[in-house]
Order: sequence, then C-alpha cells, then structure tokens
Amino acid sequence: MTKDLDEAATWVVPVSSDGTQAPGEVGAEASALAASIGDAGRAGRITALPRPLRRPARALLAGVGDGDEAGWRAAGAAAARAADGDETLDVLLPPGTGQDALRGLAEGLWLGGYRYREAIKPPRSGEVRIVADHTVGYAESLTRARATALATWLARDLTNTPSSVKDPAWLAGQIVAEAAGRPGVSVTVRAGDELLRFGGLLAVGGGSVSPPRFVELSWQPPGATTHVVLVGKGITFDTGGISIKPRDGMKLMKKDMGGAAAVVAATLGAADLGLPVRVTALTPLAENAVSGSAFRPGDVITHYDGSTSENTNSDAEGRIVLADALAYAAEQLAPDLVLNLATLTGANSVALGKRTAALYSPDDDLAKALTEAGEAAGERMWRLPLAEDYAENLRSDIADRISAPPGPGSVMAALFLRDFFGDTRWAHLDMSAPSWAEADDLDLTKGATGWGARMLLYYLASLGCDSPREVDGEGAEIDHGSA
Repeated sequence: MTKDLDEAATWVVPVSSDGTQAPGEVGAEASALAASIGDAGRAGRITALPRPLRRPARALLAGVGDGDEAGWRAAGAAAARAADGDETLDVLLPPGTGQDALRGLAEGLWLGGYRYREAIKPPRSGEVRIVADHTVGYAESLTRARATALATWLARDLTNTPSSVKDPAWLAGQIVAEAAGRPGVSVTVRAGDELLRFGGLLAVGGGSVSPPRFVELSWQPPGATTHVVLVGKGITFDTGGISIKPRDGMKLMKKDMGGAAAVVAATLGAADLGLPVRVTALTPLAENAVSGSAFRPGDVITHYDGSTSENTNSDAEGRIVLADALAYAAEQLAPDLVLNLATLTGANSVALGKRTAALYSPDDDLAKALTEAGEAAGERMWRLPLAEDYAENLRSDIADRISAPPGPGSVMAALFLRDFFGDTRWAHLDMSAPSWAEADDLDLTKGATGWGARMLLYYLASLGCDSPREVDGEGAEIDHGSA
C-alpha cells in the first residue's frame, strides 16, 4: 500500500488536537498553520494550505480530533469531500498509526466520496493513496473498511432510488441481482399464493397495483454455529393508505424501506468478509397505496402466526408487515437472535433527534453489545423502555391487539412487535430519523444514510471474532464510483 509521495497530488496532512507529525517543509508549514488557527485538529475540519509555485501546490489539513476511529473517519470523509472530482490525494499517515485509525480513515474516504449512482453529476474518479511508514496489519483494516463502505453504498443507493422505479418487484430483483455470484449466499422471493399466510403483508400491499414480495436472503458459511436473523421494513412508498398522509409527509417516503436496505446490505457484507456467522435477512416488501382495495381502519388482519390485529391506522403499516416476518422467523428459522430494523415512527426523531435510533430489547447484554457496535461504527442509538404500564393500550375488543394504540408512538410500536419475536433473544431498532440526512455531515452525504448497515457489520464481526478474508492491498486506492 505504501507509495512514494507524488508532488503533483494534493497532500492530506492529519492534524490531531496535539498537532501534526508530517515530514519536511510541508509538515513545518502545516504545524505553523494549525498552531495559528487553534482548532485545526477538530474532527472533520479541513484547512487548506495553498503553496503557490511549489510542489505540492496544495495541502489539506484534516482534523482527526483525539485520534480515535471516529475522528479518523470524520477526517477521511471531509478530505474526500474537499477534493476535486478527479484529483489525486496522498494521505500522509503519522508513524505508528494503528489499524483502527486506518480503518476509520478508509471508511471515511469511501463514505464521504459517495454519490448516488443515478445522480446527474458523474461519479468521482479521483485516486486516494495512503502513504505510511509500514503496512503491517493494514490489509485487514482495508478489507473491513471497503466491505463496510460498499454495504453502506448499496443501502444508500437502494433507499435513494425514486419510488416510481422502486416497486416491490424491482427491489426484490435488485436483491437477487446483488446476491448472484456470491458463494454461500442464496435468495428466495415469495409472491402471489406463496404469501397466503402473510396476512399483514397482503393487507398493506393490497391497495397497490404493484403486488407485495417477501424476500429471504441467506449467508450460510460452513461450520457456523450462530444464526442471526435480520428483519427490515420494506415499504417502497408510503402514502399512509386510507389514513392518508399530508403532502409534506409523503415527500421522503421513498426512504421507508431503509430498514430492508440495511439488512440486505449487511448480509451481503458479511458474505464478502467471510464472517463465520449464519445470517438470514427477511424483507417484507409492499407499497402502501390508496385505492378501492386498500385495507381500512377497523379491518382485522390475521398474521403468519395465526394471531389477529385490529387495524386502527393504515399509516401504521410498517409494524403490520414486520409482524408477519418476525412470526415467520420464529416458526421457520429457529434463530439464536433476531434484530429488527425499521423506519417505523416519527416519534423516533421527536424523542432522540435526527442522528440517533431508538433501541428496544429486554436483553441487557444484547442492548449493550449493539450500542457499542453502533458507537464504533458511527451509528448512534439510545435504549428506550418497553414500559409495561402502556401494554394495556394494545387491547382490542375484536382481535388479539390493536395496531396503533394511544401512547408514546415509538414505545407502542415496539410493544406491538414484541408479541411476534417468539422465545428468541431480540432487539428492535426504530431508525426512521437517522435514515436520512438533510445535508452533507461528516461521513454522511445528503439523502439516504444507509443507517444500520455499518452497525450490523460491526456487531456480526464481533460474534465471529475471526479475521476477514484479505483483499489485494490495492484496496488502498479509493474508487469514488457507485457500489
């Protein structure tokens, strides 16, 4: 991975809160500039150092904060965004830079350089080269960083795709295409009469001219002893149904399948890394539309497990399709663990803001492990209570439960879903708010964030505890095209 410095390139000089360690004349100039500014080392800050009539003609001081993985990730993303589209960057690593720092830097470079594959602007084509005094251990870090970034790109691409293109059949086809050619990966798509037991999915998708699909994507490595099921909400567009949303409420509803995108991307990423954990992703795909065949408030829905729900709000459709998927997992797959990701409620952002998902689980150890994986990946979550005093609100006079009871919205949705996890360990993540960014922000680019794909890969890797397959060291060269 180490290459000679190219004086025609723009040099990226990492700056920590303690200053710079860059060599030679450029290092001295960078140190002087950083000292004069004061907070040049703030994570994600870029300070330009023009060098007219000299080589390199420009250096970028990239703040890494305290030098943890998150700080390096922020620096990498900021540097990628500051570069011209076809510019070559030479990133000068200080002596002794650790694997976590390199991984964060590489992830940031890829994530900051993301551009939606159908965007008007062409993909960035510049080269990024990591310049280090040694390469020991870096191949593994780059392998993990590349797989994580590519998974996030895929989740972003799928979520950013307009719903005029992204109906359930199209999305199912994309999953099949992405799975093709990966050893150990299989995919099954169910439609039509194969969905007769999926009463919630049929109800929600019944109002659309684009029928629903149920996709089961599986990574089964030889010898795996742990089976994790990932369930992701896959509403390709949400009008609210008969309980129709206002216009402003519909504008971003192409993102209502962000959970499905994340679990699919993470499963494929686990396969790319060869993680020794069996992973199954389940994505119930439907469009919640308005028509004469749309399901109504007051309808009673029979789920996969035979239990019933009284629909009280057709704009609370996500939990209805997820109930079928969770019940299917409990009955058919006998998992060790089920993780559910869904862009489920607006209450998520009311409680926790735009960057933090709500985490629900009765398992303290699992909640702690997921929170730590999220912190490491740069995808925050906060555990909220499964408050038993609110469970009474789920009672129905004509069914086993009602779908949208009064009470705190995100908590009530979690209590509704709790019935369908069976006896396995489980966690539910309400990630509606952090699934979308209104503007570029460090490792996020405006639009879909792919939230959850990174966190899941960090968590799954912690279960396997084995090193991933190594890739060619040329993984240090960053291609800013689309995943």
